[in-house]
Amino acid sequence: VQLQASGGGLVQAGDSLRLSCAASGITSSTYVMGWFRQAPGKEREFVAAIRSSGSTAYADSVKGRFTISRDNAKNTVYLQMNSLKLEDTAVYYCAANRYYSSTYSTYDYWGQGTQVTVSS
Repeated sequence: VQLQASGGGLVQAGDSLRLSCAASGITSSTYVMGWFRQAPGKEREFVAAIRSSGSTAYADSVKGRFTISRDNAKNTVYLQMNSLKLEDTAVYYCAANRYYSSTYSTYDYWGQGTQVTVSS
């Protein structure tokens, strides 16, 4: 199983970015696909998840600004990030799990992470 995260970069506060997570070795539509992030010196935290049903869940800190979606034909999950803030700076990881959880330690598969840096 491989999860390939991409799309990170350096942006200014208020800008947008779209992260992608391309899955291979699993059919992502049958998994819960999640995004987590980890800032320097902090624990990895839940950002968003999309269930196989298509229902979504978000951390309070990103609700209304971030949108998780999936393209089943491409076996890819996206994280659209709008109105980015300085505190969104982190390495973003995608992950896959058989059931929904907002706890990173419960996820089975992980991508390599993509850096998002938001500057003022």
